Amino acid sequence: MDRGSQRQPGSDGGRFGGRLVAGGAKSAQRLAEAAGIDRAVESAIEEAIVRAVENEATERALARIINGPIITQAVAEALRSQAVEEAVIETVESEMVDRVWARILQSDETELLIQRIAESPEIRDAIASQGVGLITDIGMEVRAVTARVDDWVEAKLAKLLKRDPRAERTERAGFFTRALSIGIDALIVNFLLAFTIALFQAVTSALGLDFKGLGFESITITASLWFLGSSLYLFSFWNLAGQTPAMRFLSIRIEKDGDWRLSARTAFVRLVGFWLATIPFGLGFIGALVRPDRRAFDDHVADTAVFFVDPVLPGAPHDKLPEQPRDRYERQPFQLPDQ
Repeated sequence: MDRGSQRQPGSDGGRFGGRLVAGGAKSAQRLAEAAGIDRAVESAIEEAIVRAVENEATERALARIINGPIITQAVAEALRSQAVEEAVIETVESEMVDRVWARILQSDETELLIQRIAESPEIRDAIASQGVGLITDIGMEVRAVTARVDDWVEAKLAKLLKRDPRAERTERAGFFTRALSIGIDALIVNFLLAFTIALFQAVTSALGLDFKGLGFESITITASLWFLGSSLYLFSFWNLAGQTPAMRFLSIRIEKDGDWRLSARTAFVRLVGFWLATIPFGLGFIGALVRPDRRAFDDHVADTAVFFVDPVLPGAPHDKLPEQPRDRYERQPFQLPDQ
């Protein structure tokens, strides 16, 4: 008997049973669809899933999973993944992102936002504070150098004049600090005068007027304008603030009886003393160099003195110096190497 004719016992019965079960399942499925049982079962299963999800125990379990280390570790591993890194880089470098940024930057909303930020008082105050702070820092560094020179020269003169050296630091500005202040103020006045003359010449030239033939008269007029402009410059700042712009830059101030608010009379008397001290080639200011109180001729006639003061703090109002005790002024004495 060949192998093809051999059959395993029960093989026909197994296949027949399988076909019978399959046919029965299909018949049952068609019967369930016809009777609507399948939809009822699906609805029951869906309702059971919804109730399970809305259950408090399920919410607590999900919260534990989300807040647990599993999610954190999964996110960390995903961020460290080379595939994620390449996908992010590809997205950032894509043309789509460039187009999106171009549309955002060209939009009216972005322009309006930038304009509002630029015009905000906070931004303007921050920029102004930074600018004032930089100028103040520079002025303080320059003042530190001139103050040390004042101390060193004063010590040498005291030794030369056989006078006892100063036992304590003084709060009064010395000769070289004040001379630098006068020099800076002179530059400011000369610049303003040159600008005024240039503007005057432009206007007269436009009107067809010619003043070139004045000669000596033009020099007299220019000198008079310089004298009047300088006097008005000094008088105004001394009277209004007790200091000129250059004095403010170096953080020094004129005071009378402890008050920097000089009256118009005091400012005028000091101005007269200033020009009288200037006439003999500036010898009237020598008192600030040789006298212990560092007062020049203009200080004596107006009963004033020039003090070191604390600079304007960043962000503080610039129309008033903070009132600080003078004993807070500290600096190291200036020393030069022995020759």
